[in-house]
Amino acid sequence: MIKVAVIGGAGYIGGELLRILLSHPQAEVVAATSRSLRGRRIDGVHPNLRSRTGLAFTTEEELGHCDVVFLATPHRETMRTMPRYLGVAGTVIDLSGDFRLRDPGAYSEYYGLPHECPELIESFVPGLPEHHRDRLRTADRISVPGCMATAGILALVPLAESGQLTGELIVDARTGSSGAGARAGAENLHAERSGAMRVFAPTRHRHEAEIAQVTGLPVRMTATGVEAVRGVQLICKAELAGGADERSIRAAYRARYGDEPFVRVVAHRRGLHRFPDAKILSGSNFCDVGFALETGARQVTVIAALDNLVKGGAGNAVQCMNVRYGLDEASGLEFTGLHPN
Repeated sequence: MIKVAVIGGAGYIGGELLRILLSHPQAEVVAATSRSLRGRRIDGVHPNLRSRTGLAFTTEEELGHCDVVFLATPHRETMRTMPRYLGVAGTVIDLSGDFRLRDPGAYSEYYGLPHECPELIESFVPGLPEHHRDRLRTADRISVPGCMATAGILALVPLAESGQLTGELIVDARTGSSGAGARAGAENLHAERSGAMRVFAPTRHRHEAEIAQVTGLPVRMTATGVEAVRGVQLICKAELAGGADERSIRAAYRARYGDEPFVRVVAHRRGLHRFPDAKILSGSNFCDVGFALETGARQVTVIAALDNLVKGGAGNAVQCMNVRYGLDEASGLEFTGLHPN
C-alpha cells in the first residue's frame, strides 16, 4: 500500500483528495493536516466521509514519513515551506500555484510577489498525465495545473502543437463557487453569489500564463463566477492557420486523445449534449473538449469542461500518483458523473 498524507485537508480540494484516496485500492491515508482543526474528526468537516474514516486532523509537525504527500495549501505560502515538505515524503504532489510557472518573473507578475524558492521550480514536473506521462513515471516532485488552465491546455494544445492556430487566443472561463475555496470572502456569501454571473477577473487571470506557457501562443483570459457549485467551462476563440479545417481539427484531437482514459472529444451535430457541459462531469475525472467552426470563417471556437475539484485538482493529482507508481491510471477515479444532476 502507498502511504499518503494530505496537507491542508480541511478545504474543498483537501476533502476531494480524501474522498478519492479513501476508496483507492492501493492507497492508505495515514494523515490529514489542519492547524485550526487539530484533533477534530475528518468526517466532522467533510460529512460525505462519514463511516469512511475515523481519522482526526493533525498538524504538519506531527507527520511521520510517508510515500506521497499531497499539498492542498495556499498559493504564495506553499513555496515558503516547500523545503520542509520535501523531507516528509518520497513524492510531493503540489496543488498550489507556486511551482506551475517556469519563469520566476512571470510568477511575480501574476501572483504579486517574488518567488522565494526559484531554484526548485525546474525540479517540478507538470502534473498533467495527458502531456507529461513519461516524465511523471519517475517524478518525485509534481506540480498540478490550475483548474481553468487544465481545461484550456487540454483543449488547445492539440491544435497548437499541430500548427493549426495562429495569433492570440481569447479565453472566456466560467467557474462555480467551490473554486474560491472553503474560506472565501463576503463576495461568495449565498446572498451575493446566488443568481450572479460576476466577472471577477476581466483581464490577466493567472491561469492565462499557464495556458500561454504550454501553447506557446499569447493568451488573453477573462474569468466569471457563476451560480454552480462545481464546474469549469472554457470558451476559447482562435484564428486558424492556413489549411486547418474541421477534418484536420478532429484528426489532431483523435491523435492526441484517442487512447486517453479521461479526455473525451464532444462535438456533435445534434442532440441535447452536443458540446462539453460541466454539469454532467460533477465528481468525475473527465475533461470533455469540443469545437465549432463557422462556415467561411477562419476562426475556431473551442470548448472545454471539467469538475474544478476533480480533473481540475484532486483527481488529476491522484492520476499523477497512479502514473508515478505504475498503477492502473484510473484507480480510485472510476466515478462517471451523474445524469440528471
